[in-house]
Amino acid sequence: DAGSFQEAGVIQHAYNLNFPLHVVPASSAQCPAWSAFSVSSPAVVLETVKQAGARAEDRPDAVVVRLYESHGSTVIAWLQTSLPVKEAMLCDLLERPAAQDHLPLGLQGLKLSFTPFCVLSVLLVLSQ
Repeated sequence: DAGSFQEAGVIQHAYNLNFPLHVVPASSAQCPAWSAFSVSSPAVVLETVKQAGARAEDRPDAVVVRLYESHGSTVIAWLQTSLPVKEAMLCDLLERPAAQDHLPLGLQGLKLSFTPFCVLSVLLVLSQ
């Protein structure tokens, strides 16, 4: 028994195959490691990061991140970002805020709750 697809990391391997990294020549200067986003659970995939609005000028101060639960589990995940977020809220697929409540921004990031195969869109309003 080789284990489940979750244990084998099938989702991550599929992304690595279909979206390989491209090597670009750069200077030999050492650069510190940096990531715009991280997610605490391997079950949750950050699928999309885009500027909010149908056109770039609609919301120049905001980005939308779309995440989904890929293991068929119920999980709480923390979304962390190095971007200067001043407020965050869940939104629908048309990027309209789903509720008036803002998601609390904590030291661990944004706490998101997922049911099996759930898709969440989060509107992040950035500080200017």
